[in-house]
Amino acid sequence: MFSSSITLNYLKGPKPLFLSTPFLPNHHHHPPPPQYSQKPPPPFSISALILPSSYSSSSNKQQSLILPSSKNQEKHLYQPYRPPPSPLPSQYRTLDTNGRLEILTNRLGRWFEYAPLIPSIIQEGFTSSTLEEITGITSREQNVLVVAAQVRDSLVETTDDKTVSFFDSPNSPDILYELRILSNPQRAVSAKFIIDNGFDDARRVEELARSMKDYPKREGLRGWECFDGNSPGDCLGFMYFRQAYEHKSASFPEFSKAALTRALEVVETEKAKERVVGDLESKDVEGEGEGEELNLDLEVTVPVVRMAVGEVADSSMVVVLPVCRAEMREVDVEGAPWECGMGGEFGVMESEKDWNRWVVLPGWGPVSMLRRGGVAVKFSKGRGVLPWRNKRRDVEEEILVVADRGRKAVEFDDGCYLVVSDEGKGLKVERGSKLKEMKVEMSLGIVVLVVRPPREDANEDLGDQDWE
Repeated sequence: MFSSSITLNYLKGPKPLFLSTPFLPNHHHHPPPPQYSQKPPPPFSISALILPSSYSSSSNKQQSLILPSSKNQEKHLYQPYRPPPSPLPSQYRTLDTNGRLEILTNRLGRWFEYAPLIPSIIQEGFTSSTLEEITGITSREQNVLVVAAQVRDSLVETTDDKTVSFFDSPNSPDILYELRILSNPQRAVSAKFIIDNGFDDARRVEELARSMKDYPKREGLRGWECFDGNSPGDCLGFMYFRQAYEHKSASFPEFSKAALTRALEVVETEKAKERVVGDLESKDVEGEGEGEELNLDLEVTVPVVRMAVGEVADSSMVVVLPVCRAEMREVDVEGAPWECGMGGEFGVMESEKDWNRWVVLPGWGPVSMLRRGGVAVKFSKGRGVLPWRNKRRDVEEEILVVADRGRKAVEFDDGCYLVVSDEGKGLKVERGSKLKEMKVEMSLGIVVLVVRPPREDANEDLGDQDWE
């Protein structure tokens, strides 16, 4: 694209009677140009673009382009994108900003009616923190209300009025918020399941939503084909069913039985019920006889969990464990305190010996059973410690391996044990079957849990394809 500037001078009066050009010699004498009494108007510039011929052939509609002036450019400054607010209920459309703030401050009306007021006010330039100061609605609650209202709107389109009206109660936003990760058809069936089974706790609804989201990723695991992915109860039941094997592989049969019991309470299809009942009665479904132990033909034999942000603060029970460094090998593991407890009227934590590193974990089943000898070993990265495929992006992140030093004997082929690395550079986790092949009979302790650090995008689980 070529650009040129043309300057035109306009003069009033008759044209001059001479012509001079710098390109030709001028051998004639000409009289001076006539003088005018008025000054000529100042020149002005016209800016234009000279476009190549290819441009005109490719575009028949746009023949020319005029560059905007600086004043026009100032009117087209970049503005950050703000999503349009949700449609306001008719009773709120005529209110000004102060009236909308008053509605939110006093919580006038039903929650799904005043929830759309939040994005409409933020659209006017208010921040979440400013809105919290004015109305008393925290930033987290603002997000919950807005998202829950959107989920409810999707239910209006996919379910009946009776189902939608069930979520008009004040505690419904926390429940509907957990369904945000599901598709509209999944939200519809899960909403009816919540009503039929009396799920009034947001944590249970969170488990339900995550199990439905996670079920397709678990294809190929033991028993997966017996559960229906279109049934919310079967998805939740399969999650409990899978946890039962994880507890069993970590040598916690009481938790395994409890998980199977929970699975039996929620499954909906007959095929899933038969599978859960068969395993609950310790009967091999594949016909190898009664009274046999559960067949732990799983690649993932130790619970691997990612701690959620703020999970420790929300836990009703926590566990405090000494932390050892993996690079210190067995020295740290054997030297860490074996037990600690609370003493005095204030419940002051007391340990049998001084130790510099401690970690507080939620009271998950595997760690809550560690009465004496529990220890957490910190690895700077998961690569080379656990049999994860190196293509995973989280193999480089820090992990905690929780082990029970009271059970050092290598007993289970499918169990995982904490041992010294072959290279002698630190510690690692090894399967019992491999240790038996190496004639190793004692370890530093059986691994009961692997903990990954909190992360915002924690909505990913280790699948069967992520293990070697």
